[in-house]
Amino acid sequence: MLFSSTTFLFAFLPIVLITYYIVPRITRNLVLFIFSLVFYAWGEPVYIVLMIASTIVAYITGLLADKQRKNAGRAGPLAAMLFAVVWNIGLLLFFKYTDFFIGAVNGVFGTSVSKLGLALPIGISFYSFQTLSYVIDVYRGNVKSQKNFLNLATYVALFPQLIAGPIVRYIDVAEQLEKRRETLDNFAQGVWRFSIGMGKKVILANNIGELFDTISNTSQSELSVAASWLGIIAYTFQIYFDFSGYSDMAIGLGKMFGFDFLENFNYPYISNSITDFWRRWHISLSSWFRDYVYIPLGGNRRGKLRQCVNIMIVWFLTGFWHGANWNFMLWGVYFGVILLCEKLFLGKALGKLPVFFRHLYALFFIVIGWGIFAYEDFDALTQNFKNMFGIGAIPLINKQTVFWLAQYAVTIVILVIASTPLPKKLCMKLRDTLPQLCGCVLQPLAAVCLLFISTAYLAGSSFNPFLYFRF
Repeated sequence: MLFSSTTFLFAFLPIVLITYYIVPRITRNLVLFIFSLVFYAWGEPVYIVLMIASTIVAYITGLLADKQRKNAGRAGPLAAMLFAVVWNIGLLLFFKYTDFFIGAVNGVFGTSVSKLGLALPIGISFYSFQTLSYVIDVYRGNVKSQKNFLNLATYVALFPQLIAGPIVRYIDVAEQLEKRRETLDNFAQGVWRFSIGMGKKVILANNIGELFDTISNTSQSELSVAASWLGIIAYTFQIYFDFSGYSDMAIGLGKMFGFDFLENFNYPYISNSITDFWRRWHISLSSWFRDYVYIPLGGNRRGKLRQCVNIMIVWFLTGFWHGANWNFMLWGVYFGVILLCEKLFLGKALGKLPVFFRHLYALFFIVIGWGIFAYEDFDALTQNFKNMFGIGAIPLINKQTVFWLAQYAVTIVILVIASTPLPKKLCMKLRDTLPQLCGCVLQPLAAVCLLFISTAYLAGSSFNPFLYFRF
């Protein structure tokens, strides 16, 4: 299902672009909306009804909130906004967490209630948050309600970021939905950004993902402490290049159609603290929880104790948003506790350390966090951490580990360099030194090479779906 959606995107994107640019400007949103529906239906033909229903709810409640603010004071728009919240959160809870709750009840009370076995609608976590942000912003008076249903539906269904983000807020693209300028320069930038994202995913993330899969599926007798750390470090690189690759592709596709989506990653692995990390990783999600959960709860305005409670609520919900498994909630609480410590006392102590040691501190806790995130099976998670810290009869290193290190040494060096701003700085320096050669020859040639190599990788191996498709 995920394979077919992605294949459909790559195969039919040229047709959509040609159609989009030959039709009159007034019908371009219609082209985007129709293709987005076809794209979504290709992978999830049944659940397209849910997305359309969520769009209708957002449209009606947005209009009501706008109208009632003028006529009925604060209570009218509040009722409309609360209905949108209940609808979206209700959908998420039902489709994403029903079986989790049933399993928890069965485990606690010894019951045997059958699970529903519902398939998770692709992208529901993302488009639910997008429609929520729209209605809440209308309720707050930050943006006017959208009178044109097609414009709002295009925003919700927009295929570049529909199934794995970034979470695009309506307020950031409201003007672009009604009037945007598609230019040759923006289109070229979009192709370049798309090719970089595809290269990140197919060339980097998929390759290092094979190492994580190999180590995580290796029998206990063949593992070592070093191998367990190597596996989680591999996953640390895989999830970054996989997800940031998709975000780059989405931003690039957006530029091809005249949209400017906000950045979702800012070199998170060069962070000097966990607070800094979460300013750089999945920016659209962390800022969403900040603006629509943390600040409404009171933020830091009601004393230290309330601030601590608010931080833990936000990070429990952040973990819960990622999936219906205990490891995700543990992951959220884990980062919440570290952020709380940095807020209360650890941040000042870190500030006195050299940058190198602050960076090592951040990387250590980031890798541990991904160790929690990677294993949905709690027994596997526990065993992996025992291995990482040498608990039990496990060698520090063995021949198999040396083989893996030798096999992936060059790849890991490339991943380390690619995780930093160095490649971008080198490209910018080259562009400043040779602007015409770079803009007219080198950059287009590099984009074509990346797309060609990525396509060759896809054709020559089994395709790995984007990791965030399952959220």
